[in-house]
Amino acid sequence: MNLTLRIWRQQGPDTPGEMTEYRVSGISEDMSFLEMLDTLNEELILRGERPVAFDHDCREGICGACGMVINGQAHGPERTTTCQLHMRHFTDGDTVDVEPWRAGAFPVVRDLVVDRSALDRIIGSGGYVTAPTGSAPEAHATPVPKEAADLAFEHAECIGCGACVAACPNGSAMLFTAAKVVHLNVLPQGAPERASRVRNMVETMDAEGFGGCTNTGECATACPKGIPLSGIARLNREFLRS
Repeated sequence: MNLTLRIWRQQGPDTPGEMTEYRVSGISEDMSFLEMLDTLNEELILRGERPVAFDHDCREGICGACGMVINGQAHGPERTTTCQLHMRHFTDGDTVDVEPWRAGAFPVVRDLVVDRSALDRIIGSGGYVTAPTGSAPEAHATPVPKEAADLAFEHAECIGCGACVAACPNGSAMLFTAAKVVHLNVLPQGAPERASRVRNMVETMDAEGFGGCTNTGECATACPKGIPLSGIARLNREFLRS
């Protein structure tokens, strides 16, 4: 498979960037998108050029590090992480545009790498539960209703990739914040900080410069872990309750 890649190249956060065109050949349809970028980088290094910088870690769809916009879609044409997107979803001769997350709260570090530490600060402001020191409590010491457990697990699947922010026309982090609030607030272990958690996390989200939510739903469509849009409604109810 032969492809034309148009990739955003930016030396640093304070320098202007531009789309740069590359051609790659001999790409197997069984390669992941990141493996295809590895192939390009090997060629660039052999030519003495600077390789394309992009985030990655586990390459198993777990860590959420591999965020990039492919042909205008967060993580590309499939609802999955970029590392799990395979080249069989493209056609020989395609032109593929590759850009970093586009959001005011995600400044570009270099090329396709953005600073997503704003999400970490949202978690740090309330994404925890009160726990006494000492040994771990017995697993069944606190009964949890199955409905609450299922809801908590559904929202706890969020991997913090930022696709929801990148897909949102407003650059909102409401779906991410909802996932982090709901999965703790529905459990009895999260009750002590229930009110302060949602207030602190929403306030931090706003302070970080994310846009407002207008319920367009693009966030839930792009989410590789299927966090439901209804989580935002639950977040709003928790905020009003607090």
